[in-house]
Amino acid sequence: MVEIGFRTRKNEGFKGGCAFSTDTFISDLRIPPGLSVSVMINASELICDLPTERVLEELFPLSADHSRVDMVRIASHVSEFAEAAKSVAWLKGKGFQVGLNLMQIADLQEDEIKSLAKLASGYPIDVLYFADSVGGMTPNQVIQVVEWLRYGWQGAIGIHTHDNLGLALSNTLAAIGEGVTWVDSTVTGMGRGPGNARTEELVIELCEKTGAELNLVPLMSVIRKYFKPMQTECGWGTNPFYYLAGKYGIHPSYIQDMLCDARYTEEDVVAVIEHLRREGVGKKFHQKYLDAARHIYHAVPCGKWCPESLFAGREVLLLGNGPGVERYSNALRAYIEERKPLVVALNTLDAIANELIDLRVACHPVRLLTDCSAHVALPQPLITPYSMLHDEIRTKLSGKEVLDFGLNVQADTFSFGDTHCTIPAPLVIAYALAAAASGKAERVLLAGFDGYGADDPRSHEINKMLGVYQNTAGHLDLLAITATKYSVKTVSLYRL
Repeated sequence: MVEIGFRTRKNEGFKGGCAFSTDTFISDLRIPPGLSVSVMINASELICDLPTERVLEELFPLSADHSRVDMVRIASHVSEFAEAAKSVAWLKGKGFQVGLNLMQIADLQEDEIKSLAKLASGYPIDVLYFADSVGGMTPNQVIQVVEWLRYGWQGAIGIHTHDNLGLALSNTLAAIGEGVTWVDSTVTGMGRGPGNARTEELVIELCEKTGAELNLVPLMSVIRKYFKPMQTECGWGTNPFYYLAGKYGIHPSYIQDMLCDARYTEEDVVAVIEHLRREGVGKKFHQKYLDAARHIYHAVPCGKWCPESLFAGREVLLLGNGPGVERYSNALRAYIEERKPLVVALNTLDAIANELIDLRVACHPVRLLTDCSAHVALPQPLITPYSMLHDEIRTKLSGKEVLDFGLNVQADTFSFGDTHCTIPAPLVIAYALAAAASGKAERVLLAGFDGYGADDPRSHEINKMLGVYQNTAGHLDLLAITATKYSVKTVSLYRL
């Protein structure tokens, strides 16, 4: 049986035909004789202001006798399960096989699973599915869940696994060993984020188990021709971020969204995972939680150091991490030695000699945690929101000269206080510019801010931030002195 895609009434933004899997769409597909077809619906769509029967009639206008669809699976959270089960009789009356798919079962206790299984037994469900939705289950847990389901449900059981921990196949085989007769797999594991159990591997195991003849050549040909190019383009498959998400019970859509968004660096992804874990809000995907997690500094800002003590009246040379610093290092050295600007480097920049740098600036907690030992070894004082960092970072920075400048993140906002600032995004360049403005410097020269491609979302984000900065009272004049793609006035270092 092949599940073509979803049936949904929602139509927001462009999605392809498999997001709706209408009878018209399916009838245009070349489906070989003898192949059964399934579609999935979300239980949440059946629980709305409209009568459930009306929603079902809109989604399934044809009976199974006149449709190419043979089976309907309802994906349900625990809170939706009882209402979703009531839809089964209607679908059965239309001639469809019906599966009820219980999501995020790993979060449930024994008594809850047994109770739901008993509830399911009161409806004409063909197969009771359970899904390892966040990919954090182990084979022993799968075996335990099957045992608990059997307490109240004697019908067919199915399993849907995700591969965050690399256990999708092992969990599927463990379920088969316990008598589960419906199993899901996808070619190359194709699926959201880390993907699912891989069809090509499951086929090998099932052929060995049943003694069936194994011929992988046709499937491997399909993989080479179609699926590998798609995998290269779309990037499904597990990685350390999905592994962490599976360990901590975090919905993989958070990881997938961040990995598809170039604004999120490696430290951003780790920071969001840690935030979601600490706050306990990661099990269901909500964009608001992702936005909140990225804006780490949302508390009232506090700091103890006043930048004016070092910046007042000074020309500031801010060194970014782009290749321009190393490329023009000789000219930068000459300028620094002649003009004596206050030289501030982002993070642990090492593309120019240490003795030319006066201060360093860093604000991202995960980047700081990674770079703590390097910062302790570096000779320059470090500007950072020290009072607002968690204990682990402060401990690792013990013995380091730290200039404690507070930080708050608020969309589309800059403000320059005596010992703290507000910036629109948790970008170290924004934090550094705010410190210079708070310190009443004369102007800021930018070197090594080469920028990204025009279509890169990081370019848009930084350009937007620079626009907000330059429209804020108290901002400083900015002048890029090495090549940049950002929207800032640029001159040549060689003619300053």
